[in-house]
Amino acid sequence: MSKKTKIPEEQLVQLLKNKDREAFAILYDNYCNALYGVVFRIVNDEPLAQDILQEVFVKIWKNMEFYDSSKGRLFTWLINITRNTAIDKYRSQEFRQHAKNQKLDDSVNQVNMASSVNTKVDHIGLKEQISQLKPEYIQMVDLLYYQGYTHEEVAKEFNIPLGTVKTRIRAAIMQLREKLMVN
Repeated sequence: MSKKTKIPEEQLVQLLKNKDREAFAILYDNYCNALYGVVFRIVNDEPLAQDILQEVFVKIWKNMEFYDSSKGRLFTWLINITRNTAIDKYRSQEFRQHAKNQKLDDSVNQVNMASSVNTKVDHIGLKEQISQLKPEYIQMVDLLYYQGYTHEEVAKEFNIPLGTVKTRIRAAIMQLREKLMVN
């Protein structure tokens, strides 16, 4: 198990923008488990989740220059890249074909792994923070961020206007941001 190196976020970002490989290794060590948990929760397939995670880190490396700290924290940016990549893969024809052809043994292994992945995601305390939100926010966050639903799909699921979904998600994100704010 690798030892996590602590480095101020601003310094890490600057090193990453300068394409420093050691900084990238630090980023990977500190965030890979949380990002893997997000991917796995969406695709529910270990080998595919590992492939997507690799794709995510390649995207991070190539697009680091576009990260803007004034728009949010590094972790938020990483989660968005991860989530969007996993959802894109999940919705792809390739994934649907793979899911249809999955062996029974693979399904059993995925069920067994699901509990260990939840532990990986929760090591950052996000699950606990989400559980403190209003119940309707919790449901929406689960559908949008963990199950890969679109805003439109959530609106149909709850039979509410799209604007209401967007307003509630924004309110949930604002509450989480306040709870996770580190001074």
